[in-house]
Amino acid sequence: MNIDQLRKLCLAFPGVTEQIQWGDDLLFKVGGKMFVVTRLEPAKVWLSLKANPEKFAELTERPGVIPAPYLARAKWISLETPEALPPVEIAELVRESYELVLAKLPRKLRESVANEPALKARARKKPFGKPKTRK
Repeated sequence: MNIDQLRKLCLAFPGVTEQIQWGDDLLFKVGGKMFVVTRLEPAKVWLSLKANPEKFAELTERPGVIPAPYLARAKWISLETPEALPPVEIAELVRESYELVLAKLPRKLRESVANEPALKARARKKPFGKPKTRK
């Protein structure tokens, strides 16, 4: 999986925003909380995401998967390379990370995210025209 495929996957979820932070880290957030972090420049870690607490230990025993620096106590994992796991499994982990972070948001925020279309769908909307006047 490359950065473009990762962006497309993350931005397909409702309410997701992206931003560059900490120099060259690309973050994907839902409700202002990050669920995926990736590096735009070559680094020791390619991708970090929140893992299911039950799967955390199992995942970090696999080659190429380590506890995420600074975030391991919150059950985040890091993939050292894009080839550390098959793309299908990475996609499943990204979805799971999104759902774990979404579930921890306050109820009202969670509901507003659920009613919000994915960024990809929003981008296709037609621009606003002239305001309608009442007769």
